Amino acid sequence: MSDSQYEHILYEKRGRVAVVTLNRPKKLNAWTGLMEVEFIDAVSKTAADDGLSVLLLTGEGRGFCAGADISGWAEEFATPQERPPASPMLARDGSPEVPIALSRGKPAIAAINGPAIGIGLTVTLACDIRLASDRATFSARFVKIGLTPECGSTRYLPLVAGFSNALFLALTGRIIEAQEAKDRGLVDRIVPHDSLIDEAMALAEEIAANPMNSVWAAKRLIHEDAVEDDLRRVVTQEVNMIREQRRLPAHAEAVSAFQEKREPRFHG
Repeated sequence: MSDSQYEHILYEKRGRVAVVTLNRPKKLNAWTGLMEVEFIDAVSKTAADDGLSVLLLTGEGRGFCAGADISGWAEEFATPQERPPASPMLARDGSPEVPIALSRGKPAIAAINGPAIGIGLTVTLACDIRLASDRATFSARFVKIGLTPECGSTRYLPLVAGFSNALFLALTGRIIEAQEAKDRGLVDRIVPHDSLIDEAMALAEEIAANPMNSVWAAKRLIHEDAVEDDLRRVVTQEVNMIREQRRLPAHAEAVSAFQEKREPRFHG
């Protein structure tokens, strides 16, 4: 079931998976303020829908996202009298709400089908799993335009790729191929281009088959605890979450299925 309310993204439900497609193919899906507003709305809508368990993000056409659409940035240098009113949410100001929405949302898989540059790279880092086409390319391009990394990437880039790789990518702004991105830890798997969406959907459906409450809780714990210095707080949160999950129907169903030697039925 598709949703046509958006202009710069496509939104479709496929079973328990929400597929969000960046949809400005003539511009290689360059990121805009409108795309950002629509994307955050789609992530939030997926989070609120009990019939959905996973969000899959990809790009239309031959690009994933070629970075921010800088065509209007010259307005920044206009005189105060000529400058247009500021938008409440602007992609050029670092997309601060994008990683927040993704961190609070359902598990997110990025299916990177082509160039992922600037925010096209950093938005994937805020996703939970990254699959890349063998045609994909990557760059933390910010220094090449006199800017610095954004969209939460100064946290996620070291967590995903490691400290040294994060610095290499951020300081050089180099464009790298899919295999180097895999070697540097930016993506989890490279798949043939024509199989990318099928592979990503299969992974999404595997996750979606599990109890939604447990999957979402596991994601939240890992996102919070990965940067938590206090080990006592980490194990306390884990214990509290296990106690909470044990009270839910999915755990009882799993125990019953084990005793009855059958597959659990988590979704009716």
